[in-house]
Amino acid sequence: MKTRLFWVRHGPTHAKGLVGWADLPADLSDTARIARLDAHLPKPAMLVSSDLSRAAATADTLAGHRTRLPHDPALRELHFGDWDLQSPDDIEDQAGYRAFWDHPGEVRPPSGETWPELVARVDAATDALISAHPGADLVIVAHLGVILTQLQRALDLATTEAFAHNIAPLSVTELHHVPSGWHVEGIDHAP
Repeated sequence: MKTRLFWVRHGPTHAKGLVGWADLPADLSDTARIARLDAHLPKPAMLVSSDLSRAAATADTLAGHRTRLPHDPALRELHFGDWDLQSPDDIEDQAGYRAFWDHPGEVRPPSGETWPELVARVDAATDALISAHPGADLVIVAHLGVILTQLQRALDLATTEAFAHNIAPLSVTELHHVPSGWHVEGIDHAP
């Protein structure tokens, strides 16, 4: 049985620093772009989002003919801890910051989480959605890091290879799950 997952990155925040668990609003003023996104996504479908307001508000604009599921905190962005909302140049521990990206999993942002912890959290949430809604179309509004974890999983990429993918705000990354594994149907599509 095929389950189609349409990963949507929330609307832009226009923040210049790292944005993890900081609860910034999304700019949803481009109604024409949102209308094109809405038309591209399947109806009917199950719709779920992270509990952070930028994802939840984006999902609310797409609810329409979709069944809205409760917000899921497991779909939150990577927890940057003390680095949240800081410009990369302003982070005191520059060596640690570079190592975080160059050697994922070996460095934890102060008070934050590692990439493997994010992967485990999002994999479990995704597996729970697939188990609860087998064969359904799932529209999941989340964050850059969250979507990259699932792209990494579907393509069996090294973490640094996953980091090389761009996922723009209000874009769609379509993954299909079947019993034999994953199929990538589209990455960073802007309807």
